[in-house]
Amino acid sequence: MLASKNLSPQQLSGITAFIIAVPISAGMWYYSKIWWVALITLILVYAGSYSLILFMVQHFIYRKIKLIYKLIYHTKASKREEFYYKSILPQKSIDEVREDVEQWAMQRNAEIELLKRNEAYRKEFLQNLSHEIKTPIFAIQGYVDTLLNGALENPAVNKKFLASTSRNIERLVNLVDDLDEISRLESGELVLQKEYFIIQELVKEVYESLAIKADQKQIRLSIKKGCELPLAVYASKEKIRQVITNLVDNSIKYGKQFGHTEASAYKIDGKRILIEISDDGHGIAEEHLTRIFERFYRTDMARSRKVGGSGLGLAICKHIVEAHGQAIHVRSTIDVGTTFGFTLESRREHHSAA
Repeated sequence: MLASKNLSPQQLSGITAFIIAVPISAGMWYYSKIWWVALITLILVYAGSYSLILFMVQHFIYRKIKLIYKLIYHTKASKREEFYYKSILPQKSIDEVREDVEQWAMQRNAEIELLKRNEAYRKEFLQNLSHEIKTPIFAIQGYVDTLLNGALENPAVNKKFLASTSRNIERLVNLVDDLDEISRLESGELVLQKEYFIIQELVKEVYESLAIKADQKQIRLSIKKGCELPLAVYASKEKIRQVITNLVDNSIKYGKQFGHTEASAYKIDGKRILIEISDDGHGIAEEHLTRIFERFYRTDMARSRKVGGSGLGLAICKHIVEAHGQAIHVRSTIDVGTTFGFTLESRREHHSAA
């Protein structure tokens, strides 16, 4: 038996015409008692009703449905689409059309939700950007105004104010440089100069550059036992240095006094190396983990700005790693610590340089 909810226009017209023709032909037989008259009546009424109903359905209802499809896709129909509207669409049942419209509605709702989230992120990004830029600018303006109003002649404060002005200018320049780097990474303008290097050696170089900062908080920097075996990666050494420096620097900034930062490297398959930077610091709450790589996103606004930084470091790390065709991730537990990990290519087929 045909499903009543999935009838094509032809099936719907045939059933309706049959329902109309049977009583009329039965009435004709009842009054005339001539079977062939009743049969001819059945055939004529059925054929006429079928044709009229099908015409009405196709030329009125499906013309409206065709218009709905065009409005859904917001396009002027091509010859292929016109063939679809004339030949295939009229064969669809109303239920199939409903499913198409519902699927389209679900897609549009998903797009609208994505646009809403993106708009919220955009507003938050602009607010954060405004704050990050205004903070050093207002500080510079305050110091300069104070110097111009007489403090310049006071040797006890003029050098101090000029030094503070210089620090805020440097902060502003670093912010602009970071934004410019993200822009170039996103647009693909930044060409990566890849080479082979030992990842553990690069980690040690980063440790040496941050040793003074780590000593100030008595944080121990080490490479995990069992991960000392040299592993060669194929990547931009300076860009990966930037990634590791940022991750280790963050582990020091947000780590506990007398804490520990540990680097590890593993072969995870024949083509990739996993590098991890772990600490035993305060950790990051679960609700922040999905947004930690967004520009200017901070888990603790007051504390994050107090320790410095543009708020773009992790976003830059993400873009650098993704520019290598790899991925970066984070896992963390409050009061246990945080681990950032990313993958790099471990070997590359040799091709002759063009």
